[in-house]
Amino acid sequence: MDLKTVCSKGTKYEGRRRVGRGIGSGSGKTSGRGHKGQGSRSGYSRKPGFEGGQMPIYRRVPKRGFTNARFRTDYTIINVGALEAFDGGTVVELENVLAAGLASMQSPLLKVLGNGSLTKKLTVRAQKFSKSAQQKIEAAGGSIQLLDARGREVTAEEQGA
Repeated sequence: MDLKTVCSKGTKYEGRRRVGRGIGSGSGKTSGRGHKGQGSRSGYSRKPGFEGGQMPIYRRVPKRGFTNARFRTDYTIINVGALEAFDGGTVVELENVLAAGLASMQSPLLKVLGNGSLTKKLTVRAQKFSKSAQQKIEAAGGSIQLLDARGREVTAEEQGA
């Protein structure tokens, strides 16, 4: 290692490869395409997953079982410990969490998990709470408000039903 290599910042783009410029360049004659076959012809493009005529892995692997991926509900998640950033007596909603930079929006639904501790009295409004999160918020003197998917408050009768 010398001073020249230490200070060099590198280039953003690698220089383009000049093919077909003689045998000494390492990519002369066939220009890195080999001899004959589809890959040597102009206009050739291989499909993603193509394995040279062999049965591709995505067709060899059996597709069985159930997946709920298309229908699952995603939540923007925050832990109770992160709520410590808010002042006491604050109403914590998804908008406040995003504005404070405590989470990035995965979904317009908010879920509060119980990792960490809370010492401030907060009113937390979210679609879901883990049991431990609910206990920690209430132990700190705060309260929780369950919301439905549209962000409206869920009443006690609706919770029981």
